[in-house]
Amino acid sequence: MEDHYKISDPQVLRAVTHPLRARLLGLLRSDGPATASELGRAVGESSGSTSYHLRELFKYGFIEEDPEQRDGRERRWRARHRYTSWNSREMSVTPEGRETVKVMRLLQAELLGRVIEEFDEGDWSPQWMAAAGMSDHIFELPPAALEEFTARAADILAELAARHEGAADTQLVHVWAGGFPRKRREEP
Repeated sequence: MEDHYKISDPQVLRAVTHPLRARLLGLLRSDGPATASELGRAVGESSGSTSYHLRELFKYGFIEEDPEQRDGRERRWRARHRYTSWNSREMSVTPEGRETVKVMRLLQAELLGRVIEEFDEGDWSPQWMAAAGMSDHIFELPPAALEEFTARAADILAELAARHEGAADTQLVHVWAGGFPRKRREEP
């Protein structure tokens, strides 16, 4: 699997803004190869529906057939990349690009909400309960500092994943990092 898929065409990014496609791609990335039927059961959709959306993901380069795990009856699909990225500045030159990026951010926020909703502290050890969670920070930063934070956070996560690969207590963990400037309230 390649590391990441850098998208510069809003049409390609739009292909994954469909909520079911985004969910299918996420499952293929986190849980590995699967058939349309397996994914349909996982998301509560028909195999016909998941099959259609998998073909769309394939058409735009997000997934591929899994040559190592073929069965004679149904295709197995796998994600081609661990991550999808785009440059918001490049995408923002058209209204379509701006709208597509906004939809992607809202899908990411929706996924965050689902992950929080599904997290039940009773299912996890005290160590996981202490480590899991979110924080909310507000700082005054210039754009360059926010870009540096995002890059450094990704580097730190990659280094930690490599250092702890194969550890007995390793779990799949969703990690979000983001920052958005906000307008100041006007003084009366």
